[in-house]
Amino acid sequence: MSYTPRLRNKYFEEVVPAMQAKFNYSNSMQVPRIEKIVLNQGIGAAVNDKKMVDSAIEEMTKITGQRAIPTISKKAISNFKLRENMPIGCKVTLRSERMYDFMDRLISVAMPRIRDFQGLKTKGFDGRGNWTMGITEQIIFPEIDIDKVSRISGMDITVVTTAKTDEESLELLRLMGFPFQKD
Repeated sequence: MSYTPRLRNKYFEEVVPAMQAKFNYSNSMQVPRIEKIVLNQGIGAAVNDKKMVDSAIEEMTKITGQRAIPTISKKAISNFKLRENMPIGCKVTLRSERMYDFMDRLISVAMPRIRDFQGLKTKGFDGRGNWTMGITEQIIFPEIDIDKVSRISGMDITVVTTAKTDEESLELLRLMGFPFQKD
């Protein structure tokens, strides 16, 4: 028997029928789905210390279970002592099983550990059905050992969906279990 993530089963068994009923889709293939989750971390202090990018890559690899890649500066900015092709951050793109596993851990384990958590804000939508949230501390993930963290840093998490509107995307994410604030 093969492994299927819990949220993938939830999507097909609960979310698809609920979305079909609410938005009157004639076919289950019209229901929006989550394509990928992108984690991005910019490290401004990496200009002075190259080891910060390496530690960020290591931490993000632990969090996601997939190797992070460094992001490179595209142009030089002398006021920031930034040269072209310098590593200034890292990113990971998660798809299929790893995406569902990460989303499950984010919703059920990491978000309850956020200090003074009042629910997610709905203003992170871009108009095309994608949603971005910012996290201020990477230590909310249980994979990170607080004693070994050299610097607390945040990251952006972007959920890319096939939804055409923000309303469809919000309903999809709410049904998947994201705890959004009540408007």
